Amino acid sequence: MTRFASLPMYNLPEMRVANTRFWEALRGLLIEYGLSDPPQTLVFDRGPVPERIEPELLFSQTCGFPLETVFRGQAIRLGTPVYDAPGCDGPTHCAFFVVPEGSPAQTLADVKGGVFLLNSPVSNSGMNLPRRALAEIAGGQAFFGGVVETGGHPASLARMLAGEGDVASIDCVTYAFWRRYRPEAAMRVRIIGQTPRSPAIPFVTSVATPPAIVEILRDALRRVATEPRYAAVRAGLMISGIEDLPDEAYRALLDYEREAAALGYPQLL
Repeated sequence: MTRFASLPMYNLPEMRVANTRFWEALRGLLIEYGLSDPPQTLVFDRGPVPERIEPELLFSQTCGFPLETVFRGQAIRLGTPVYDAPGCDGPTHCAFFVVPEGSPAQTLADVKGGVFLLNSPVSNSGMNLPRRALAEIAGGQAFFGGVVETGGHPASLARMLAGEGDVASIDCVTYAFWRRYRPEAAMRVRIIGQTPRSPAIPFVTSVATPPAIVEILRDALRRVATEPRYAAVRAGLMISGIEDLPDEAYRALLDYEREAAALGYPQLL
C-alpha cells in the first residue's frame, strides 16, 4: 500500500511552505520511530471534503462534522490542534459571519433574504454551526434568498469580493490565515457575528492504519506540539499545542444538528 499525506483544510497557496515544514518535521520523527518510507511530500491537490477517507491516507486533517456523518467509521483522530487565532479557545474554534465591507448589514437579522456563500453542504464551520446560530432567529422559515456552493472558504471569500454573495460563514482559523496572507482583501470584508463553538479540526489517519502506526503518529504529533526545536514550525501554522479530545466532544456536533431541526431550521436555506 502506497500511503499519502495531505493538509487540505488550511491550504492557501501562500501556505505551501508552512505546511511543508510541518510535514517535514513530523516525517522526520516518523522515520526516527522506525516507520518505513513515509510519504516524501504532501499531496496539495486533495480537496478539503473528498469523496471518502481513503485507506491509503496516513496523515491529514478533516472537518469534524463529516467525520461524524459521511465519513463516520473511515478515520481515526490523532489529536486536535490548539490555534493561536481570534475565535479559538483552547482546542475549540468557531466561524465568523462575514459580509462585504460596504454591506449595510450590522447583525445576522440584516442579511435575511440575501445570498449565502456555502463552502460545502457537510462543512461544520460553513454549514452546521451557522445553521445552529441562524435557527435562533429564522423562526422555522427559510432565511436566505439563495445559497451558492463555492467549494471552500477561500472561494467563498473570493466570490463575495466579486459581488456574488451577501454573507458567508468562515472558519475563524481560515479567516486568520486569510488576513495574514491577503491583508488588502481582508480589509474589504467585516464580521457581523459568530457561530457557537465546536472542537477544532482534528488531525486524522485512515481507519485502515495499523494500531502501532496510529500510536507512532500520535507520539510524533505530541513532540511537534511541545518540543522547542519545532517552535517555528508551529508558529507557521498558528498552532500552540495539540490535545486529545474524547469522542463525545465531536459527537456533540450532531447535537447542533438536532437542535436546529427542533427549532424548525433543519437546512441552511
